[in-house]
Amino acid sequence: MSQYDLDASRLLCPMPVIRTQDKVKQLQQGDVLTVTCTDPGVLQDIPTWCRINGHKVLETQSDEYEFIIVLQVGE
Repeated sequence: MSQYDLDASRLLCPMPVIRTQDKVKQLQQGDVLTVTCTDPGVLQDIPTWCRINGHKVLETQSDEYEFIIVLQVGE
């Protein structure tokens, strides 16, 4: 299992999800990806995308300006 980071800051929907999808395609099952965003919509969009595509959200964090989603790549 490897850890990766993706900076999707300053991108608006749907770009954070598209960038996440593109990055996940390069990873192996079990890898962990931390996505950093500034669009609050990702708190719903990325978990929904993960559920549809068989990935697991391990953690979400948010403050006033930044939203972080940690996911594990599924099958």
